[in-house]
This record gives sequence, C-alpha cells and structure tokens, in this order.
Amino acid sequence: MVGPNYARPAVDQPAHFKSQADSEAAPAIAREWWQLYADPELDRLIATANASNQTLRQAVARVDEARALARVAASFLFPTISTNPSFTHLRTSGNRDSTITGKRVQQGVTVNDWLIPFDLAWELDVWGRVRRSFESSRAQAAATADDAGLIRLTVETDVAQFYYSLRSLDAQLQILTDNVAAYREQVRLLSVQLKTGLISAIVVNQAQAQLQATLAQQRDVERARANLEHALAILCGQPAPSFAVAANPLHESAPPAVPPGLPAQILARRPDVAAAEQTVVALNAQIGVATAEFYPRFMLTSSAGFESANLSTLFNWQSRVASISPSISIPIFEGGRLRANLEATKARYQQAVAAYVNQVLIAYGDVEDALTDLHALSDEVGTLREAVSASQNYLRLAQVQYRQGLTDYLIVIDAERTLLANQLSLAQAVNLQMGASIRLIKALGGGWSAFEDGSSR
Repeated sequence: MVGPNYARPAVDQPAHFKSQADSEAAPAIAREWWQLYADPELDRLIATANASNQTLRQAVARVDEARALARVAASFLFPTISTNPSFTHLRTSGNRDSTITGKRVQQGVTVNDWLIPFDLAWELDVWGRVRRSFESSRAQAAATADDAGLIRLTVETDVAQFYYSLRSLDAQLQILTDNVAAYREQVRLLSVQLKTGLISAIVVNQAQAQLQATLAQQRDVERARANLEHALAILCGQPAPSFAVAANPLHESAPPAVPPGLPAQILARRPDVAAAEQTVVALNAQIGVATAEFYPRFMLTSSAGFESANLSTLFNWQSRVASISPSISIPIFEGGRLRANLEATKARYQQAVAAYVNQVLIAYGDVEDALTDLHALSDEVGTLREAVSASQNYLRLAQVQYRQGLTDYLIVIDAERTLLANQLSLAQAVNLQMGASIRLIKALGGGWSAFEDGSSR
C-alpha cells in the first residue's frame, strides 16, 4: 500500500504529576467507578442515566452509523456481482432489414429473447487505495466510539456532581432550618421580655431582622435545590415533574482515594485523547488514498449467464454467454488537482496531530487541576471545621455574657451570623471536595476502556 504507515505522534511525557510527587503506575479505574463512593442512590441514578439519557442515545446511534459506514468502505475490497434478468418479445418488420444484437434476422418474424446475466465489477486494489479508505473509515468509527465513551463518562460524572450538590444543598437546608427554628424561639422569648419591659424594642427588631434574612436565605437554597433536581432529571432522561431525589444531607465525609498513576497512562485512559488519536489515524490513511490517485487504476468487468429464444432451453449449456473486459485508467494531466489534494490531506493530518497533542496537554492539566483542588479543599475543610468549632464557642460565650448584662445583643447576633456562615461554608467546601474527587476520576478517564467502546488500539 502506498502512503505512510501510522506511527503515534510524539508527546512529552512528564515523569510524574506535580501535585502528586509520589505518582507511580496504578491499575485502571473500575468500569463502575461510582461504586467507590458506596452510595446506593448514586448507583441507581447513574444506571438510570446510562439507560435513558437522550444525548447518550444519540452518541450510540452515531457509533452504529460510523461502524456501518466502515463496513460500506470494506465492501469495496470485494467484487460487485449483480444480475438483471430480462425478456424481450420482438416483432420485426417485413419491409426492412432488421438486426438484433448485431445479427441479421429474418424479416416479418416474431423473436423471443430470454437473458439471465451475472455481471461482475471489481477494482483491483494494486496500490492500496481501497484498503487505505477502509483503514480511514475504521479509524473514524473508532473515534466516534471514543466520542461516545467521552459522552458516557461526562453524563456519569455530571450525574454524580449534581447528586452531591443536591446533598450539599440538603445539608445547607438542614442548617438553615435548625437556625430558623432557633431564631423563631429567640424572637418569641425576646417579645415576652419586651412586654415585661426587660429589653428595648431594638433588640426584638434585631432578632426579627435576622430571622427574616435567614428565611430568605432558606428559600433561595430551596429554589436552587429544585432547579438542580430538574437538571438531574434531564441527565437521567426522566420528566422533571415526576422526578424526585429524597433529601439526604451530605455530612463531612472524605471522598475515596483515587491514585492518579503516571502521566503516560493518560494516553490509554482518556476517551477524548483516544478519539483525537483515531482522527490522526484516519487522516494518515487518507494520505495513502490521495497518493494512490497518482497511480493507474485497474478495473475488471465481466458478464456471464444464459440467453435463449426459448425458455425451455434457457439453461442448456449451449445457451451460455460470457464476456470479460479489463480496463486501466491512467492519470496523465489533472491540472495539478491530484498534487493539491495530497497537500491538503497532509495539512489536515498536521492539524489532527496538533489537536491530538493539545488534547494530551489538556488531559495533563485536568489531572493537575483536580489534584490541586483536592489538596487545597482538604485543607479548607479542616480549617472550616475548626472555624465552626470556634464559632460555637463564640456564640456560647456571647449568650452567657448577654444574659449577665455584660454585652449588647448585637454581639449575640454577630456570633449567630458567624456560626451560620461558617456552617454553610463548611457544607459548601465538603461538596467542592467531593466534586474535585469526581473531576479527578473524569480527568483520569473514569472506567472507560477502548476495547469496551469498540476502538481498535
């Protein structure tokens, strides 16, 4: 076959990830990566999404289309055989000369002609043009399958992130609900004290303002949860009005450990990197197709069958007919079209190589980002946990001093606001930490496998 054989483009491969200096070879992540989180509800949601997500169904249909087109390209490796049976009933004129298929026939007679031909047409793939075309189509089908793998992984990780965001909002709602209940009781007690003249109306108004502000915050979180649940319904391929996820507050739980492995493993783990490489393979094969256009093209056309004037003798050995007509097409002058087409194909190949290398660099960056986020958010969660503990002590002391008349009620309100803000920040940080863990799994390619998605590596 003319044209270059494929060789993977060279890419710089760092020895380890900067954010994980002790990186070493790690086993591939299991296909059902979400089971690392040991959450039955998450398992159910991802199973529903894999079965019903409409974007994923479109991707699977595109894979079926690409594989069918690859089989179309493969069909040109074989001869095309067809038959076109015919029957002719002819009455010749008695007043002029008549010929049928180049033979003189009698005048004024009726002629029947039964014909069953079998026609064969075949391009002899001397230079590999057809084989290179099939190679390109097969690589395009593999790239489409890898794209579908990327969509599947994206849907799965989006479901996981939406789910834990829902649970984080549940935790924030729980915090706000508890604070609203405490603030209501506080306003009630202060109203009683106001009636007895123990405090001024300023204190009651301060407490009432704090209660109303927290109620508004609670309503905003409820709205955000409803909208997120609707988005999760679409991911799962379900109608939003009938879709619901039970409240399950996300408490302080560390995400599972995910070893990143070595940077070189990214080349085999990520579906987007694999898809970019398969595009390079396809365009490399197209260079061979464009090169083969410079060479002669050999065609073989033949026909064989049976022809007779009487149906009863149609399949007699004497009724056989046959012809063979090999041909050759040699390009002599194309006005520079062939050379320009080859140059354009090589330019597309270079574009694909650059896109592949860039995709590898993006993959390295995604893993570094996720590792950095995980480390930073782990420290942030620990710091906020200490902040919540200090805020609780602050509130307790402020309440004691207020009851003893040593401080103004504004100190109590400030302590309550500080505790609430730190509790909400901690809940949000725990969600961000879980999200960084999911993004790391996605950056590493999740449980995607080239062989499961039909790619040929």
